[in-house]
Amino acid sequence: MTEYLSVSTLTKYLKAKFDRDPYLERVYLTGEISNFRQRPNHQYFALKDESAVIQATMWAGQFRKLDFRLEEGMKVLAVGRISIYPPSGSYSINIERLIPDGVGALAVKFEQLKKKLTAEGLFEAKWKQPLPAFSRKIAVVTSPSGAVIRDIITTVQRRFPMSQLVVYPTKVQGNGAAEEIATNIRRANARGDFDVMIIGRGGGSIEDLWGFNEESVVRAIFESRIPIISSVGHETDVTLADFVADHRAATPTAAAELATPTTRLDLMNWASEQEKRMTNQLTHLISVRRERVEKLSASVVFRQPERLYDGHVQKLDRLTERLSSLTTTKVTQVQHRFELAADRLVPAYAKILDRQKNKVAQLYQSLLLLDLSKIKARGFSVVTNDHGKIIKSVNEVEKGETLHLDFVDGKVEVEVK
Repeated sequence: MTEYLSVSTLTKYLKAKFDRDPYLERVYLTGEISNFRQRPNHQYFALKDESAVIQATMWAGQFRKLDFRLEEGMKVLAVGRISIYPPSGSYSINIERLIPDGVGALAVKFEQLKKKLTAEGLFEAKWKQPLPAFSRKIAVVTSPSGAVIRDIITTVQRRFPMSQLVVYPTKVQGNGAAEEIATNIRRANARGDFDVMIIGRGGGSIEDLWGFNEESVVRAIFESRIPIISSVGHETDVTLADFVADHRAATPTAAAELATPTTRLDLMNWASEQEKRMTNQLTHLISVRRERVEKLSASVVFRQPERLYDGHVQKLDRLTERLSSLTTTKVTQVQHRFELAADRLVPAYAKILDRQKNKVAQLYQSLLLLDLSKIKARGFSVVTNDHGKIIKSVNEVEKGETLHLDFVDGKVEVEVK
C-alpha cells in the first residue's frame, strides 16, 4: 500500500537535506539586485540573472556592515547559505556578505557619495575662494615625513622665502586618517591667521587615498574660511577633496607654486607698484592737508584771535550783572521777610515776658511768706531742745527739760516747770 506524505513532512525532509548538504552550507553567487526596497531592519529582495531568480534575506546586523548603498539593478557578489522556508515551501539564500561585482566597493561608495554631495551643491564654483596674491603664512595638512612636505618646503623657499610654513602633522592613510585630516583643517581655521592651506599626500591606490574621500573631510574643506589647495595622489588620481577644494594641484610642487607668487620679478614689480601707490597717496594727502592749513592760517580767527573770546567776555559780563542783580533782589526780599517777622515776634515776646514777670513776682511773695525772720517779727518764736530739734507739740517736752526760744532779736533758755 502506498504511503502518502504530508506537505509539512516533505518540506521538513527537504529542509533537513538542505541544512546537511555541505555544498549548500556556503554558496557563492553572482547576480543582479531585484525587487529591493530598503526596510528599517532586515532586508528582503531577490538575486536574478537572465534565466532564474532566487529570493534573498539579509539580516539587519549584516546589512549595517555594508560600506556602500544597495541599489536596484546593482550587480553583486553574494556569500551565504541556502535554506527552505517551510510555511511557503520556497528556498532562499541567507546572505552573510555582499560586495559589488565588476567595480570595487570603494568605487561604488565614491560614486554614491559624489552624487549625494553634488546634489547638495558642495562642488559648485560659486563657493570657491580665490587665492591671495602673496601668502605670508601657509598651513600644510599632510604627513610630516615623505616627499610631499619636502617638495612644498623646497618650492616655497625658492619662490617666496618670506612665507611662513606651519605643518600640521597628519595621518593620511588607514584607520583614523579622515578624522585627523578633518580635525587639522578645523584647527588651522580656528587659529585664523593663515592666508592659504595645502592638504595632500603622495600617490597610491584608492584604498590609500580613501581618507580624502570621506564625507567628514569633504565637509571640513567646504566649511573652511581659508582657501584650500588640494594635492592628493598623482595627476590621474581624483578624490572628493579635489572637487570641493578651492583649487586643485596635480603635485605638491604645483600646490606650493599656486600658494606663492610666480617669480621674484613679479614680487619686485608688485612692491614697486605698491611703493608708487603709497607715494601718490601720501603726496595727495600732504597736498590736501597743506591747503587746509593755509585756509586755516588765513582765517579771521588766527588774524584776530581776540574774536575767539570777545563773545565769551560779553557773555560773562552779562552773567555777572545778572548775578549781582539777583543777589541784591534776594537780599532785599530776605530783609523784608525778616522785618515782617520781627514786627510779629516783638509783641508776642513782650506778652510772654510780662507773664513771666508776674509769675516771678508771685513766686517771690510765696517765698517771703516762708521766711522765718518775717514770721518771728510778727511775735512768733522757734522752740528747740538741746539737740536742736524743733518742738511742735507739748507732748514732745518733759518736766525739767531745758528749751531754747529763738526770737527775732535773740535767744532765751527756759526750764519746763
